[in-house]
Amino acid sequence: MQLLGRLEIKSKEKIVEFLNQQETGRVSSIDKDGFPQIIPMNFVYTNDAVYMHSHPRGEKLENILKNPKVGFEVDHSLEFLPSYFSSPTDASQADTLYISVVIKGKASLVTDTKEKVMALNELMKKYQPEGGYEKLTPHMGVVEEVAIIRVIPVTMRGKYKIGQHMDKKTRLEIAKKILERNTATAENTVKMMGVKKTKSGLEISEEPSW
Repeated sequence: MQLLGRLEIKSKEKIVEFLNQQETGRVSSIDKDGFPQIIPMNFVYTNDAVYMHSHPRGEKLENILKNPKVGFEVDHSLEFLPSYFSSPTDASQADTLYISVVIKGKASLVTDTKEKVMALNELMKKYQPEGGYEKLTPHMGVVEEVAIIRVIPVTMRGKYKIGQHMDKKTRLEIAKKILERNTATAENTVKMMGVKKTKSGLEISEEPSW
């Protein structure tokens, strides 16, 4: 199997799960001079679309009204693998374990009040799950004071590299080095690689997953 195929997230459910675990996505639109403009945004994926709230005026909204074709990207860097993990001198051996999703889609501004309310409530549910706020309704003035951008995916692809491209021996060796490097994310990364610590050392417990 080609490496690209092994890195692809084939489950739409896993892609959506990953998206809604992340705080920040980046939307790319085309400005009046033909350059891509990339903006970090809070977002939620629901009802087969990405929803973002925005100030009702701004360049990105102007871009979308002129050209609805946009890109949207979310990524999570799990662990940097220094080059010396694989070679004492070859810097090109440096690598990163990661998860990412890239969407190509069509953006529009939501004008239906009920859909705006739905999107705002879904955003609040995602970012403030503990509550502590009044659920929005169509009659609240704030609903009209913000813009809601909807991106309907035309294509949506996910990739992940958390050790599934390595043979078991290499995966154990890299996991050991990650733990020795002792970054803040090391323990969780090794777990995601399907490696666990035992009394006798490290062993493969399962296939890499998150």
